[in-house]
Amino acid sequence: MYYPYFITYMLAGFVISVGVFIWALNNGQFKEQQRARFLPLEGELETQPVRGSRMGRLETYALFSLACCGLLASAAVLAFALWRAP
Repeated sequence: MYYPYFITYMLAGFVISVGVFIWALNNGQFKEQQRARFLPLEGELETQPVRGSRMGRLETYALFSLACCGLLASAAVLAFALWRAP
């Protein structure tokens, strides 16, 4: 009875997940995998704090808004399912 809504909800989540994965591949998030296993063995390097760029802030706001939209969509599906319950 409610299956089309939940299937649509799951497909939307899958499409968003694939999009984020492709974005990560294009931005080089998975490069240098061999180096990553040695990172815990390295000592603390003294570096100056990195100042966030405008693009980084925009990406943070975009991810936060996507998370909020996902939560709102979950609440909307739940409210609709409860409203239409017999």
